Amino acid sequence: MAQTTKHHADQVQATVARGSAATSAMVASWRRSSNFHRLDPAERNLPRRLSAAEFENARQQIEPLVRAAQSNLDRLFLAVGGVGCCVLLADRNGVPVDRRGAACDDETFKAWGLWTGTVWSEDCEGTNGIGTCLAEQRALTVHRDQHFFARNTLLSCTSAPIYDHEGRLAAALDVSSCRADLTEGFVNLISVAVGDAARRIETENFRLAFPDARFLFAPDINRGGGGLIAVDADDLVIGATRSARLALGVNRDFLKKPLPASDLLGGSSSPARDLDQAERAAVQRALARSDGNVSAAAEALGISRATLHRKLRRLELNRAH
Repeated sequence: MAQTTKHHADQVQATVARGSAATSAMVASWRRSSNFHRLDPAERNLPRRLSAAEFENARQQIEPLVRAAQSNLDRLFLAVGGVGCCVLLADRNGVPVDRRGAACDDETFKAWGLWTGTVWSEDCEGTNGIGTCLAEQRALTVHRDQHFFARNTLLSCTSAPIYDHEGRLAAALDVSSCRADLTEGFVNLISVAVGDAARRIETENFRLAFPDARFLFAPDINRGGGGLIAVDADDLVIGATRSARLALGVNRDFLKKPLPASDLLGGSSSPARDLDQAERAAVQRALARSDGNVSAAAEALGISRATLHRKLRRLELNRAH
C-alpha cells in the first residue's frame, strides 16, 4: 500500500510539474489541489469531520432541499445500492448532509469517510467527485486514480450539481463505490442515473418553493430539459429554474421586476390584445363549466344573457345554446 501511495503521489506531482498549456479537466483539478490549495497527494489523514453542532447548522441551511430530495434519494439508492454503492447529498461546501447505503456496506463507507458530516470540498480533499463537481459546477466522474489523494484511489465517485429555486448552486448529488470490479459501462449508467435524479430534485424543490404557482416549461437546450417557469395568478413570472434561465438568456436579477410570461417566452402582444385574450379565456371557461349553456354561463360571469351573446359575437366564439 505504501508503494502504491508513493507511486500515485509521484505521478500526480510529476503531472502538475509539467505545466503543459493543453490540459485535461482532471489535471486542472490536480493543479488547483496542489498549487492553490497546497495539498499533498501522499496525505494519509481521513476527511475532516464536522462537530455535531457544525453538522446540525449545515443541515439546517439546506433543509428545504433535503426534504425535496427524499423520494429521489430513495429511488436512486434502489437502483445502485444493491451493487455496493452509496448515495450522498452534499451541501455547496462539500459536506454530505443526507445519505443512503446498505447496512452491510456501512462500516466500509464510514471508514472511507463517505458519511454525513465529513468534508469533501476540493480545497480539503483535492480532486474528488463531490468537491470537483462543486468547484467546476458540472456533472463528472472521478474514477480511482483520477483522485488527487492516493488514499482515495480505490473509490469511484459520480456527482452532479443541484441548483436551488433561485438558480444558485446549492448541492451535489453523488454515488460512490469502492468495489474493485466496477466496470466502465456500469459507471456510465450511474452517471445517467445521478444526472436524472439531480434534475428531478431541482424540479421538486422548485415546485415546493412556489406552492401556489402555475408552472410552464421553458425551451429545451442541450437535450437537458428546458426547466420550469413559475407564474402567479396574473401570469407574471415569479420564478425560474437555472436551466430555464439559461434557455431564455436571462440573468439572476430579472425577477426583481414583474414580467408577463408571454413576454419572457417570446409571445408578447399589445395590452389590448392581452385583455381580449383574458376575456375570451374567461368566457370559454364559463361556457365549458356550464356545458355550453349560455344562460348558466352568463349567470356565472355576473352578466346578462344578452351581454354574453354580444361578447360571443365580438370574440367570434360560436357556441350552441
